Amino acid sequence: MARGRLNSGNAAEQELPKAKINKQSLQNISKLFSYLKPYRFRFAGALIFLILSSLTGLAFPKLLGSIIDAARGDLKKGVLPTNLNQIGLIAFVILFAQAFVSFFRVTWFVRIAENALADIRRDTYFKLITLPMNFFSNRRVGELNSRISADLSQIQDTLTTTFAEIIRQVILMVGGVVMMAIVSAKLALVLLILLPIVIPSAIFFGRFVRKVSRQAQDQLAESNTIVEETLQGIASVKAFVNEAFEAGRYDKSIREVAKLGIKGAKFRGLFASFIVFCGFGVIVGVIWFGARLVQSHNLNVGELTEFVLYAIMVSASLGSLPEQYANIQKAVGASERVIEILNDSGEPINIVESENHVKQKIEGNLSFNNVEFHYPSRPEIEVLKGVSFEASAGQKIAIVGPSGSGKSTTAALILQFYHPQSGELLFDGKPASYYSLTDIRKQVAIVPQDVMLFGGTIRENIAYGKLGASEEEILQAAKRANAYDFITGFPEGFSTVVGERGVKLSGGQRQRIAIARALLKNPSILILDEATSSLDSESERLVQEALEELMKNRTSIIIAHRLSTIREADKIIVLEKGVIIESGNHDELLQNESGLYRYLSSLQFEV
Repeated sequence: MARGRLNSGNAAEQELPKAKINKQSLQNISKLFSYLKPYRFRFAGALIFLILSSLTGLAFPKLLGSIIDAARGDLKKGVLPTNLNQIGLIAFVILFAQAFVSFFRVTWFVRIAENALADIRRDTYFKLITLPMNFFSNRRVGELNSRISADLSQIQDTLTTTFAEIIRQVILMVGGVVMMAIVSAKLALVLLILLPIVIPSAIFFGRFVRKVSRQAQDQLAESNTIVEETLQGIASVKAFVNEAFEAGRYDKSIREVAKLGIKGAKFRGLFASFIVFCGFGVIVGVIWFGARLVQSHNLNVGELTEFVLYAIMVSASLGSLPEQYANIQKAVGASERVIEILNDSGEPINIVESENHVKQKIEGNLSFNNVEFHYPSRPEIEVLKGVSFEASAGQKIAIVGPSGSGKSTTAALILQFYHPQSGELLFDGKPASYYSLTDIRKQVAIVPQDVMLFGGTIRENIAYGKLGASEEEILQAAKRANAYDFITGFPEGFSTVVGERGVKLSGGQRQRIAIARALLKNPSILILDEATSSLDSESERLVQEALEELMKNRTSIIIAHRLSTIREADKIIVLEKGVIIESGNHDELLQNESGLYRYLSSLQFEV
């Protein structure tokens, strides 16, 4: 598993997948270009500066050739003056103009792209976190993070660099060919015959060399994985005396890296030889033919210099276009993955953060009415089969049963993470669809077994239950959750940073912060999903006291493996394979000698 993840990560870093450019892909990327609309006037200005910068670049070979001919006294009268000093002055004026427009071309394109990308990132991230839970169950976090980072970075590069560079290179290439034809039609014809032969060969060679290089990188990633796995499991390696085996495994892998490296070096050497012979051979051939024209007085030295510079400019432009086209293909592929998120139907969440009040109040009455449910990704497995039960406001309802019986699925349905395929959930006698999703989730809180804390301070994690809570509210919630004493025992108190996922705190401490967060939220319905199952006895006592405080005067749905924690529940529902097979209070269920609850209870209490 670790090896697969590492290799896929390295491959993603090496090269994003390319997409074919067709009508559909262009329609997709045009949706992202709509983000440029607020900056369209600056974008138009940047394009004008880009064109001016490219055109001024075309003037320099002409000016340099004219300077040489003026120095030799061969310059003919035309657009430019024949005076050497005047030509030099014009060259510096054009150089200054190009520097001026280049500054605005670069800065304006970057400013437009950065602002547009910020808008795209904002919308993509918001749509991502409002997508239904089923979307996340079918995708890995690394893949989704890649869409926000690598994919959007590729689009950013295209908007800031590639798009402008393609326009610039096309202008230079077309302009260069026109200028070459003006200088010497014969030389232009020779060059245009040779270049289409040399450049495609160079591109093919270059792609092959890059392919070998990627193979070497993949193999190196494989060898690095061996090192990582061995060092992570060094205790097992030593315990089984497998040092020699691991060294042999690494040696075999690194030898493959060496072979691929040598193979790549051979092809790079051939590629370099090809470029030296063919690429420079074309230039030498053109200069030789041009020198013959100079010798026969059909061309001036300055004009030959001018032609060679234009030829180099056209060659460079032609050579760069395949790479730019490949970048466009990557951007199109990246845009398709981003558009998939933007086009997906998100949950109807109210994004007004300051709106803490609830529009439709829920008292706490909850009913499941013949609910049948399967996860969309696993339609063949029926998780809940005709489940029906009621919880009156303020009651404690416990749900028990073996693993896989549907307990946590029940909690997910209450939170509206999923919706049943048939049957309905009722809040205060009204269907869940009567309430806005925002109002339901504002009035339902969950304390899970594995508490997720964010990497900020304890204060921030408690306040997550009620954004904008006062300091006094946070302190009171911590006291009621039995968390105040251990928090104030830290040197930084409520400003203590909990670390990623709360790693700096013990399990019991994390649970009590989660309880404080839920207290601050003050929900009508509370879900406790095995909230004490992984704690030691002392931590469980403190957490259980906090839970008792949390459950006061609110409907509580308690999912538990430890039956000792639910003896006082008003009703206990026993689930098995998605079906309610028993319900009643603790004493009633113990009377059923053949019941599952009595069997589970006898197992635990015997232990």
